[in-house]
Amino acid sequence: MLLTLISLAAIGVIVLAERSVEHLLFALAALCCSAAVFLLVVADLDRAILLASVLAAAITAASTIKYNHSALKLIVTDLPLVFAGTVPFFIVQYPRAVLAVVAGIAAFALAAIAALTYGAGSVVEPGARVFLFGLALALVAAAHRISGGTVSFQRIAAQRRCFYSSFMASLIDPYCWRQFGGLALSDISNDPLPLLAAVPARTIDYPDIIIIQHESIFDPRIFGLPVDPMVEEFLSPSQGLHGTLNVDIFGGGSWQSEFSLLTGLSSASFGSSAYYLFKQGAGRFHNSLPHSLAALGYRTMLTSSCRRSFLDYDQFYRSIGINERIFADDFPPPFDVRQFETTNSDAFFLEAALAAHTKDMANDPAPRFLYALTNFNHGPHSRRLVAPGQFESERAFAASSLPDPHYAEYYARLAETASTWKRLKSELATNFPERPMLIVHYGDHQPVLTGQIDRQLKLPSDERRAFRTFYAMETLNIADRFVPSSGTDLDIAFLGTVALQQAGLPLDPIFATRASLLDHCRETYFASPSERKRRFHRTLVDLGMIDMASSVQRGR
Repeated sequence: MLLTLISLAAIGVIVLAERSVEHLLFALAALCCSAAVFLLVVADLDRAILLASVLAAAITAASTIKYNHSALKLIVTDLPLVFAGTVPFFIVQYPRAVLAVVAGIAAFALAAIAALTYGAGSVVEPGARVFLFGLALALVAAAHRISGGTVSFQRIAAQRRCFYSSFMASLIDPYCWRQFGGLALSDISNDPLPLLAAVPARTIDYPDIIIIQHESIFDPRIFGLPVDPMVEEFLSPSQGLHGTLNVDIFGGGSWQSEFSLLTGLSSASFGSSAYYLFKQGAGRFHNSLPHSLAALGYRTMLTSSCRRSFLDYDQFYRSIGINERIFADDFPPPFDVRQFETTNSDAFFLEAALAAHTKDMANDPAPRFLYALTNFNHGPHSRRLVAPGQFESERAFAASSLPDPHYAEYYARLAETASTWKRLKSELATNFPERPMLIVHYGDHQPVLTGQIDRQLKLPSDERRAFRTFYAMETLNIADRFVPSSGTDLDIAFLGTVALQQAGLPLDPIFATRASLLDHCRETYFASPSERKRRFHRTLVDLGMIDMASSVQRGR
């Protein structure tokens, strides 16, 4: 009788963990397998099932927390991230979530101890235990095949369901384990794609290119929230090209958006190794936006609102062709890094970044490329960073459309950024009236608070909404070659290529071929089933543009 009640409770745990019947059979098979493993140790079914249920509940809880902060479920290759410097970051940024994790670990540990102490049942003979373990493995393999295999779980990675089954499926996915050995490119074909011919330039007057990555900025209109005219002009300039930008991340990991913009590849193609791309990938990517611009005679510069020691990514930037790299602690006076870090205000940073970009520009005709990385709108939004008395009307405007103080703070910071850019753009136009410029803005990912916004507004389910930000392109002194357009959605992997096209610059065969993939992939890159994209990746590897030495590539 007791064993029956324990089994029913275990099934209840799985049903709550899955929230769906799609992979329920595999989840139950995985629970049986987990219980069979515990049975080899504890020798009785009662405690084995109890421990398997506790483990399933713990996995579901951890996966739910990860989903709330990244919009993706937990898989086995996420576990090494605990030792990759993320814990101190989470303690500072999300103390409540960390406290909940600590409390959860304690609760599950107590539950496991109680199961071991008080849940003993009838002993199962060793031979029967081994038989049940083998039977459970066979059930897992059969259920995994019936459920559609690894691909079926990849399709629902961003959906709020199947938390337990998704983790257990990753345990038997060979690709997940290959990632521990180095970089592994998932969407790659066995056959290369012939490169297209180079595309000639449309102008001999190469413009300066300024690309600004705006930390955690998204377009409120994605959630049906209104914006005021100043913010609207910033997000979707009336004389510019603008639209929704699809990114690979939610809540954090800005460097993954940087990687996609700079290399023209999706960070998601490298699975959980995407977190380490700037370290593992240094010197491995030999075709990039900075490389292409440097070959055209551009001076390339990066300005970062983070200190040089942050995650030690300077080597990666250098390896992809950014010759000059200025971090927050490198800017000369009057920029004060300690004062700046109290708010990370774009009013301070963007002024310093553009000053570095335009230094000696009057005496240097060479075109310039600036990549500026801001940090102003990073969460948490419980802190008031906008100075008292400033942008109060914008704060009130946001609060009137959504009575959430966190969103009001987000919007006030966004308004300050929009105001700062309006002023700086005017100064650029005044100081360099004859110098053509193309400026690209984009949001690297949504902040965690949008998950709360989504729940408050009770919007229709959309698994991709969490991965949408914005992009906008505008020009100075290039009225003859730029056609304003709205509503064109892009994936961030294409943003650099589109910038080259809009600037009228030549495209080498690789960029020309990447541009041809726009019609095949458009607003999705990694999620696109395009075989041309997979073959293009094979070409890049075969040409040595992606150095996968000592790594394993996954074929078809």
